[in-house]
Amino acid sequence: MENLLRYLETSYTAYQAVENAKNLLLTQGFLPLKEDESWQLREGGKYFTERGGSALIAFTVGSGQGFKIVASHTDSPCLKLKENPVTSAEKFRKLNVEPYGGGIWYTFLDRKLKLAGRLVKEENGVLRAENYASDFTVVIPSLAVHMQRDVNEKFAPNPQIDLLPLLGMGDSDLCKLLGDPLSYDLYAVCAEPPFIGGCRGEFVSSPRVDDLTSVFASLEALFSAPAKSGINVAALLDNEEIGSRTRQGAGSDFLSNTLRRVASALDGTPLCNAAANSFLISLDNAHSLHPNHPEKCDPTNRAVMGGGVVIKGHAGGAYTTDALSSAVMKTVLSRAGVKYQTFYNRSDMRSGGTLGAISLGQVGILSADLGLAQLAMHSAVETFAASDYIEMRKGLEAFYRSKILIDGTTVKIS
Repeated sequence: MENLLRYLETSYTAYQAVENAKNLLLTQGFLPLKEDESWQLREGGKYFTERGGSALIAFTVGSGQGFKIVASHTDSPCLKLKENPVTSAEKFRKLNVEPYGGGIWYTFLDRKLKLAGRLVKEENGVLRAENYASDFTVVIPSLAVHMQRDVNEKFAPNPQIDLLPLLGMGDSDLCKLLGDPLSYDLYAVCAEPPFIGGCRGEFVSSPRVDDLTSVFASLEALFSAPAKSGINVAALLDNEEIGSRTRQGAGSDFLSNTLRRVASALDGTPLCNAAANSFLISLDNAHSLHPNHPEKCDPTNRAVMGGGVVIKGHAGGAYTTDALSSAVMKTVLSRAGVKYQTFYNRSDMRSGGTLGAISLGQVGILSADLGLAQLAMHSAVETFAASDYIEMRKGLEAFYRSKILIDGTTVKIS
């Protein structure tokens, strides 16, 4: 758990999440592959490839061609800096930002924030991107209750007015602080460290629980369960919070191209053949029953923190799980002694989506949506049960160790 907490704390943006993942992979003996080079792969090998600095796909090679994929996302809701970011009010200098994703924006007020992401600089005629995290913090101050007497009855932050971080006073030159980059992808992100809560230490509260708990669980499982049958894949994709339709998101060709190249490099099998005998877990968190609002949950399919891995379903296709893929996951989890539960939204509530359905638009694979039950999704600080993370990691290890043979509507698991 200590390693997970460190990852949550220091993976401020998708760029740091991938950088930290890359360092872990290198220590585990994984070999980097470049997209613009030919790949030489071997059975028993461990590899990874990156795209855009914010997405990464790692895999281990066993015998056979079926893929067992766990896909999660590296980004979280935060506030993105615009160009010409410094604006003024009297002696105050503020940062001009806009929302990235669908955050609970009032939770970002009066919190310790850090600027993080990447800078692009010129060195000897070469443009080079480098990751950045500020050594200073900023804050978005609330308006005092005396100046907004109805704040506890109604308050909806205006992004252009209420969400601008306070950079400093007087001449606060952000460009000089950043080393005069040509451009940047920078975000104001929560810089508060994770903490353990509950009288028995059963809860973990942290920024970026959605979805870095999934990212880290998939990596830990990949390390502890090397492929024996087929190819085990951990796909860490960016931009899920804004729709995934970017060069490094689930809507791109990154995953499909990587799978195609792996299949071709091993024995020339076409991806369509390998995909027909593959399985994908779309791993993104689920809403736990809220102790103060149990009425927000479905009456018979409500996830509860501490109840184990969540298998998510939705009639409208927001989640990819169907009867066959659900049965596969229930079998894998049950055989490994992993607790699981099912989740559906209330029928009168709009469902969120995950990267799973978008990924399937690029490559058709039998798929199920899984996740951890958590509270305060898209808040600056979110909460989950430590025991559920352990169950999830065990479940992913069991998935990677399983031999899953798919023949149309028949599946054999061993």
